[in-house]
Amino acid sequence: MKRTISAMVGKGSVNHNQRKFTAENVDKSRSHLNRVYCSDKIEDVYHQLFDEALKRYNEKQTRSDRKIENYYDKIRSSKQEKPFHELIIQIGNKDDMAAESENGTLAETILDEYIKGFQERNPNLRVFSAHLHMDEATPHLHIDFVPFTTGSIRGLDTRVSLKQALLSQGFKGTSKGDTEWNRWVQSEKEVLAEIMLQHDIEWDQRGTHREHLSVLDFKKEQREHELKKLETIIDDKKLEHDLLNKRISNYNEALDKLTELEDALQNNEKYQLPEPQGFMTAKAYKAKFAEPIIKELKKLVKAVLARSFEGWENYYRLNQKNGRLYSENQDLIRENNYLKQENAKLQTENKDYRLLNKVLDSNVLGELIERTKAERDRNRNKGRS
Repeated sequence: MKRTISAMVGKGSVNHNQRKFTAENVDKSRSHLNRVYCSDKIEDVYHQLFDEALKRYNEKQTRSDRKIENYYDKIRSSKQEKPFHELIIQIGNKDDMAAESENGTLAETILDEYIKGFQERNPNLRVFSAHLHMDEATPHLHIDFVPFTTGSIRGLDTRVSLKQALLSQGFKGTSKGDTEWNRWVQSEKEVLAEIMLQHDIEWDQRGTHREHLSVLDFKKEQREHELKKLETIIDDKKLEHDLLNKRISNYNEALDKLTELEDALQNNEKYQLPEPQGFMTAKAYKAKFAEPIIKELKKLVKAVLARSFEGWENYYRLNQKNGRLYSENQDLIRENNYLKQENAKLQTENKDYRLLNKVLDSNVLGELIERTKAERDRNRNKGRS
């Protein structure tokens, strides 16, 4: 069985999610089947997340007009950030996963398992409202959260920021079509797809050339693509690192030449005053020998000083950049090694799953999976008690 996954940006109508009013597409007779995972007041969440950072920020301000009285009110009127964001998650549609059907009950089970791991997966997205709706055509989740980042050097050290929150979780965009949000949503779809697979539902990725791939195949392919990109970046960084080393070496050679020039100024006859000729007046000696040499020396000293200051400035700047490139290169190598390990793990998991699927009857495999899940749930319940 194959089903699509929908992940949409919601309007963030908390009152609608809590069913404080009933829309036309809601079947009130089924509203008692809805699930509420959390329903906190957003103002309280803001106090929990930002009050300490707000206090630190206000204590640093010397002007009262720069202090912030209420951080929630400030963000609510901001044009840069939204107070919160909403993600709506759905499996299939009203034709193949209708809420009142057996498949709808299966979707409810899968979505329930998915939402229970959401906050742990997303530590920088503080969920304050999460509802599973069973009283509309297709079961779906509304997840409302406040994105925040810590350690900020601008504004509050803990502040609202969707981009920085997702960056903190490892999702970095590269273009308008490949944003932090898009990468994060794709990752959440993959998590849901893995849960679906445990219930014998394969992710139907319509509109892509990967429809024939299983979830594990797709993840493996993604990791391989990321590895290739990282290897290219590492090669570029190494080339830039080598080029900077060469330029620094050139500056070292220039410093040696300055030392040679200093020696020439001391010993080269070109820059030495000759002994006065017999019967030559001081005025004539000054005009013929002293003044021309002093003029040349002044020009030389000015040029040398200018080049010297420029050289030291560039030397310092390049050394800084070189050190930063070396650090970035080491980080990329570590990330590359991690992705290689994860890719190898995915290949092993994929191979084991395919082998198990060949050896065992699908019913037996499903029974084993269900038994393993039941054992896991029992262990979780024991841990809570």
